[in-house]
Amino acid sequence: MAQRTSGAGVPAGPRPRVDVPVAVMASPGSRDAPEAPDFGILKRLARDQLIYLLEQLPGKKDLFIEADLMSPLDRIANVSILKQHDVDKLYKVETRPAPSSSDQFCFLVRPRIRTMRYIADIINADKMSGRSRKYKIIFSPQKFYACEMVLEEEGVFGDVTCDEWSFYLLPLDEDIISMELPEFFRDYFLEGDHRWINSIARALQLLNSLYGPFSRAYGIGRCAKMSYELWRDLEEESEGDGQGRKPEIGNVFLMDRDTDYVTALCSQVVYEGLVDDTFRIKCGSVDFGPDVTSSDKSIKVLLNAQDKVFSQIRNEHFSRVFGFLSQKSRTLQAQYDRRRGMDIKQMKNFVSQELKGLKQEHRLLSLHIGACESIMKKKTKQDFQEMIKAEHSLLEGFDIRESTSFIEEHIDRQVSPIESLRLMCLLSITENGLVPKDYRSLKTQYLQSYGPEHLLTFHNLKRIGLLTEQAAGDTLTAVESRVSKLVTDRAAGKITDAFNSLARKSNFRAISKKLGLIPRLDGEYDLKLPRDMAYVFSGAYVPLSCKLIEQVLERRGWQGLEEVVRLLNGHEFSVSDSAAEDSAEAQRVVLAVFLGGCTFSEMAALRFLGKERGCKFIFLTTAITNSARVMEAMTEARA
Repeated sequence: MAQRTSGAGVPAGPRPRVDVPVAVMASPGSRDAPEAPDFGILKRLARDQLIYLLEQLPGKKDLFIEADLMSPLDRIANVSILKQHDVDKLYKVETRPAPSSSDQFCFLVRPRIRTMRYIADIINADKMSGRSRKYKIIFSPQKFYACEMVLEEEGVFGDVTCDEWSFYLLPLDEDIISMELPEFFRDYFLEGDHRWINSIARALQLLNSLYGPFSRAYGIGRCAKMSYELWRDLEEESEGDGQGRKPEIGNVFLMDRDTDYVTALCSQVVYEGLVDDTFRIKCGSVDFGPDVTSSDKSIKVLLNAQDKVFSQIRNEHFSRVFGFLSQKSRTLQAQYDRRRGMDIKQMKNFVSQELKGLKQEHRLLSLHIGACESIMKKKTKQDFQEMIKAEHSLLEGFDIRESTSFIEEHIDRQVSPIESLRLMCLLSITENGLVPKDYRSLKTQYLQSYGPEHLLTFHNLKRIGLLTEQAAGDTLTAVESRVSKLVTDRAAGKITDAFNSLARKSNFRAISKKLGLIPRLDGEYDLKLPRDMAYVFSGAYVPLSCKLIEQVLERRGWQGLEEVVRLLNGHEFSVSDSAAEDSAEAQRVVLAVFLGGCTFSEMAALRFLGKERGCKFIFLTTAITNSARVMEAMTEARA
């Protein structure tokens, strides 16, 4: 049973252990980080369960797949595997199916009401035409009661059989696992919808049973706390499947995205982050267009540690990437040139053992050089350096009036509605809300420049606390604090959630000062030899989320961070499990769970920290995010 060791609002339990386990964060440069566990089993489990569910409907069948499940499914089971299990034709949900002779329809979908109506329309159309078929709905990762209610209202509930495909976790790389639930951010943080918390708890339970038991759990944020508590309840019900085995992951840290919006809103300057911002990495792969491939076709490239070129530059600041690629190009050329002067036997060995690998590396090198050139062209057009300078001023709290003028110019020139909105949010959250005069002025200019249909977007941003007025924020925060004291039980949690989302204060300046997020330097920051995690933002800012993780792991809890926790609106916890076996290796592996999305910049920063401190970070996120995705989730005006 878990023992509570600290954390405001977490019920007190038995006294904590007094033994001193292995420190998570060793002193800088002390030893190599451990290897990541093998997450391939997660893919095999998901594939086996899907095959089992498809076989429950024997015979030929047509399969309808929801659009945002196609890419994750492709990483688990390709078309040939589906064909082997009697899938005849594949359709994308939302497209009207062609007249089909199949006697069985199977739907692989997310639990969404609009999808239920689509399925009901197909079934009712078949009924009208007198066509008799079998229908099966497979929900991923779980079904919701509301979906069954819609099927019942449409009069088709008795015609379908329903199943769940417990596909909670998709390994994207050796240290990245995604739940591929981009809608989680809007559903929870804007709408206050708690339905996905059960999926998070079940994902943690699965990881704990395969790679745990986790001996220590830390977290901050209301969602993190609820997910943790539900996971512990599930563990108690299942009587701990992972107990008695040697753990591979010793620590888990859960964090809500609203703990740190600033990092998510900043422009990314590490290579992987820039590729995501420019080309959109989707489900671990990216489509490079003709401007990158120097041909008339696009190429889909899987970006992971298997790509020898990408793995060496993904975490690097962009200013260092061109130098590395040109050096790599020279090295490859030298390896090709070794062919000259070889005898027949040596040439045969070269062709059979090395040539294929060199050609593959050369192809990838060409693509990454093309990607860099494309990024440079696009960023030069967008006055990227000016934008970075304005962002750094906002983070440091200098030249605010000048930065505001830059944002106004950005809006007037109609550079990009999403970018303008992002800069306004960054200004608001770093300044703890805008003064009413500036808020009204920027809002008016934005609506005049980009259209009045964006009015609801401003309402959403205000509700979530990303773009607020100072006066309104102060009033509501005072009300919220009083209500929080009165409302403590879980049943009334939604009331405090509603107050929390209404113009909550960011307190960024005070937090930044307490944690030293803005490095104080004499001279320029050396990006060739980074000294801390600030390199992911050109030495201007240490990501708040990463700094919190570093501090809590170093202190083995929240002791000494009480003021920071108060400024972050609390809901922190720190728990040790007396039943879990302490393993020196597992204690140096940390599962960092981001609820609401994680950026590639945060991953690069924590990988840097892991190298420095001899520990390994595994990232579990509801989805990969960046500033554009955060803004799009809040946008109501659909183009």
